[in-house]
Amino acid sequence: MFEPFNLTGKNAVVIGGAGGIGKAIAGGLLQSGATVGIASRNLDGLNEAAESLRKLSDGKVEVFQVDASDEASIVKLAQDTVKSFGRVDILVNAQGFNTKGPAIEFDMAEWDKLYAVNVRGVMMSCKVFGKHMVEQGGGKIINLSSVRGIRANAGGNSAYCSSKAAVDLITKSIATELAKSNVQVNAVGPALIATKMMEKVMAEPGRAEQYTRNIPMGRLGKVEDVIGAAVYLASPAADFVTGQILYVDGGLTSAS
Repeated sequence: MFEPFNLTGKNAVVIGGAGGIGKAIAGGLLQSGATVGIASRNLDGLNEAAESLRKLSDGKVEVFQVDASDEASIVKLAQDTVKSFGRVDILVNAQGFNTKGPAIEFDMAEWDKLYAVNVRGVMMSCKVFGKHMVEQGGGKIINLSSVRGIRANAGGNSAYCSSKAAVDLITKSIATELAKSNVQVNAVGPALIATKMMEKVMAEPGRAEQYTRNIPMGRLGKVEDVIGAAVYLASPAADFVTGQILYVDGGLTSAS
């Protein structure tokens, strides 16, 4: 029987799995039946996230350290996860951060740091895990993009917006290359998500209203809003879907 969203027997690796969105996606994959490995540089944060995830399901959760800006570290992550799981069926690239600054004053050293993770790190992970998936006969890669990949935003976001635009075209380009190898490559593009990291910012008077002004649904996204999109793209339901950016944005990208 075809079970479109059942991930039982699948093994997933979530890079950035200790962060708000990455952890939520890891939980969704776990609850859908997948074995999940979460990875980042922060071992304490990973262990805390893993403890929380294990309360959601009896499924297996493992922790792996990785520096997403270093190719040797990503290669080791692939080796370690394949050794532990036998194979990796699903890769989620949820790593990334934002550094703000006026374009005409932007610190290019900070620009390079952001691009090392947001762009180079995503490309390297797709390269390394994509090769494994081609060799094993298939897999799913899900990159975390943003509405800012196609919709610019004032406030010093030139580095972040352009990095997400790069993620979009990395996604589409690799999707076309790996399509005949049964590897589907897609991205989720959320609007602003109310993670713990954003709580202090959103508590500032008028800030939430400022962000939601152009969102037709009239609210910020929640981490839970991203789960369904990621599980769908990881599941058999999306076996004929590749090279797409699925926007989880309350209608923002549809509004004028």
